[in-house]
Amino acid sequence: MKRHLITLFLMIMVVGIVGQISEGFVPTTNASAYTFEGTRGVSKLKMNTYIWGQVTRPGLYLVPDDTDLLMLISLAGGPREDAKLTDIRIIRPTSEGEKIIIVNLKRYIQTGDETLIPRLFPGDTVLVKGTIFYGFTQVTDFLSKAAIALSVYNTIIRIK
Repeated sequence: MKRHLITLFLMIMVVGIVGQISEGFVPTTNASAYTFEGTRGVSKLKMNTYIWGQVTRPGLYLVPDDTDLLMLISLAGGPREDAKLTDIRIIRPTSEGEKIIIVNLKRYIQTGDETLIPRLFPGDTVLVKGTIFYGFTQVTDFLSKAAIALSVYNTIIRIK
């Protein structure tokens, strides 16, 4: 009986952990960096960009070729409360390797200086980091779940 309870407990923990893993990378099949979309006489070039981290809806976005960082963050539902707006990174693939551009969106919000908002290019990955408080909440969440797991395990062991 004890062995069955431990097995059931471990299965529940694994399902809980796997259920928390966010959706993974969605590969693109486009041979070109741009795609063409034309409807009702309006023609636009579109490109794939990625946004990860502390936004409402991270993922792959097919956006117009004149999209800037602010527009992509807005399309992704905006930054979450725990987003670190002073250190947004754009990882841009180049022929020499990857180039990292650091953007201070908070400075743009304070000044309104549009030159602080870079235009995006095909294949750009935008990373919106979390604040230190976000990291602290992640650690405390993990530790509380581990404490619950140990408590349940201890209770199961004591059953005779």
